[in-house]
Amino acid sequence: MNPERLVAGLDIGSSRTTAIIAEVVGDLPKYPKIKVLGVGQSRTSGLRRGVVSDIEEATGSIRKAMQGAERMAGVEVEHVYAGIAGEHVQAMTSSGVVAVNGDEVTRADVERANEVARTQAIPADRELLHAIPQEYRVDKNAGIRDPIGMIGMRLETEMYLVTIGASPAMNLRKSVERAGYHVRELVLEPLASALSVLTEDEKELGVALVEMGAGTTDLAIFHEGKIRFLGTINFGGNNVTSDIVHGLGVTQADAEQLKERYGCAYEPLLADSHEVIQLPSTVAQGDRQIPRELLAHIIHQRTDEIFELVNREITNAGFSGRLSAGVVLTGGAAAILGATELAADVFGVGARVGSPADHVGGLSDSVEAPRFATVVGLALYGAHRIATGAAGSAGARRRGMSAPGVDRLAQRVKTWLQDFF
Repeated sequence: MNPERLVAGLDIGSSRTTAIIAEVVGDLPKYPKIKVLGVGQSRTSGLRRGVVSDIEEATGSIRKAMQGAERMAGVEVEHVYAGIAGEHVQAMTSSGVVAVNGDEVTRADVERANEVARTQAIPADRELLHAIPQEYRVDKNAGIRDPIGMIGMRLETEMYLVTIGASPAMNLRKSVERAGYHVRELVLEPLASALSVLTEDEKELGVALVEMGAGTTDLAIFHEGKIRFLGTINFGGNNVTSDIVHGLGVTQADAEQLKERYGCAYEPLLADSHEVIQLPSTVAQGDRQIPRELLAHIIHQRTDEIFELVNREITNAGFSGRLSAGVVLTGGAAAILGATELAADVFGVGARVGSPADHVGGLSDSVEAPRFATVVGLALYGAHRIATGAAGSAGARRRGMSAPGVDRLAQRVKTWLQDFF
């Protein structure tokens, strides 16, 4: 096994930390795939809505998950591609215009236009995460994906800039470093998930990726092959669990078990069911039973509310009625029975649960669930970086960061060339 071809993904969620170690295989550099060698998981504490709230706790869960993956894989790694998400994420569109040197557009012209677009002033308390070219315009011809070789005098690029809070980013890096690893790159989680569960056709036709985490629900809209909108809803699977706790008078742990074993997010699926669930109870509460429909009602109400908030974001972004490929659900909370039926109801389009399958070999059955979408996507992102020879520079530039904005000038042209969202 070639150590240069090893890649590690780290998804630090609000309830669970997952690590994956994989080997990059396939037709490089065009079609890199990954062979899963090891997976590790641990319960997360020290994170709230995607932001580190206790570095010691976060460090412990990272170390446990990574060591589990290393044991299974039989190898040790130094660098990880870590996911980041939360309400501190912001995105904006920026444009860059240059005069074409000569008669036709060259790669150097494209690089200059992209560089102009991504030098948008970014506040000191924020950090540029991804610079993603959307489309180009040559003279008056708009909507061009690859302008190289075209005749023209003026080249304009439209770029999607994703920024994150510098403080959450530093605390996440610090937690990983304390666990004994280096962050090669931070990657936005919904974009990583999109790599592992969306098809090119879906991104072309228009699709909403709804990532249902424990603390938050993240939204990423793709249209005409590119990322067009990012949003975060501050409700997730934990809110559903809390409703069960209050509604049925059970503990948090029991509520989680009930949700996983008997949960249903779409009441009509149980319309003719007369199933009764035995509730965990204390001596004072005595023997308790409830109809399974009651549990479904609680879950349905909260999940419906979350989907309605996501739908409002889609409408406000101007994509209502434009998602021909429908909605793809992913994340831990998407595995519940009835999630796709409720999503189809609320969004009025086709819905499916996205599970990482394509481009994955090795122990693929270990990651065949929607909650592994992000961590598999992070490994795939790393595979693309290795395939294009861009894996080394990012790690070096990140490790030296000591304050917001330090080394920002070093994040030059390389980044946008290999961004492929």
